[in-house]
Amino acid sequence: MRQRSLRNLRVSAIGLGCMGMSAFYGSTDKDEGIATIRRALDLGIGFLDTAQLYGPLTNELLVGEAVRGHREEYVIATKFNYRMDNAVPGDMSTVGPQDGSAEHVRSSVHGSLQRLGTDYIDLYYQHRVDPNVPIEETVGALAELVAEGKVRHIGLSEASAETIRRAHAVHPITAVQSEYSLWTRDVEAEVLPACRELGIGFVPYSPLGRGFLAGRFTSPNELDEGDYRRGTPRFAEANIEANQRLAAKVKEIAAEKDVTPAQLAIAWVLAQGEDLVPIPGTKRRTYLEQNAAAVDIELTKDDLARIDAELPEAAGERYDEAGMRAVNR
Repeated sequence: MRQRSLRNLRVSAIGLGCMGMSAFYGSTDKDEGIATIRRALDLGIGFLDTAQLYGPLTNELLVGEAVRGHREEYVIATKFNYRMDNAVPGDMSTVGPQDGSAEHVRSSVHGSLQRLGTDYIDLYYQHRVDPNVPIEETVGALAELVAEGKVRHIGLSEASAETIRRAHAVHPITAVQSEYSLWTRDVEAEVLPACRELGIGFVPYSPLGRGFLAGRFTSPNELDEGDYRRGTPRFAEANIEANQRLAAKVKEIAAEKDVTPAQLAIAWVLAQGEDLVPIPGTKRRTYLEQNAAAVDIELTKDDLARIDAELPEAAGERYDEAGMRAVNR
């Protein structure tokens, strides 16, 4: 597996999003999730992405169990945001409100360290920017964690360009994580240019359009009853037909290049710059192995131009109204 740099943090060119192993995407299999994380290391993928919210708490526990005995071979990124004081593992209704205060930054890291079974976190993100707490306070507290050795690098998720600049003025930001894919390209306007101006790495999550661009399902009715995607705008009846046409075009171009739709989608993200490290999520070894092969796919300038010209825009917002209020702020 090739390597890339997020500022001064060296990671595998493709990471592994672990969320679906524990939450949000229907049925889960803990043993297969652990096996997938361990198989990732065999493939040279050592960059893992988790968060306190995933489960809640259970995904960090799963990751901690999976890396036990091989901690130094992985680069672990996790995230804080919502209060977990009374959170019950696996019960989202027990998660508290978001809190970017310095006090919460300091208290939340200890829970993550314990669940992950480690004494340091490689990359610690603020999962969403708290509009009620100045970013300078949040990042100032994160900088203290870096000084103490509990955190090695700081990140932000779904932050606006202005917030990124303000944060970076307090302490260097290593990476910004936001959704970016063939059907979500809004970061190209301001966020990605700001990261490049400041030398900050960029971590695209959901590079497969939450699995839809991979062709693994064509209708939300094929998803498990508990899968949160069933209720999101892009999978709503008003938008699904238009988005099926987008996915069909990805499938068509992929077939011409003799690759899978998922591999084409990941290769496209990789082709957007050496400062990008996508983290396609999967909970199965089979899909992990397919995704890993995308690093060897070369898209020509003509390929990229054709994709820009022929792919229709996605229909519908990527989150519901509340979710959209939490991004790019």
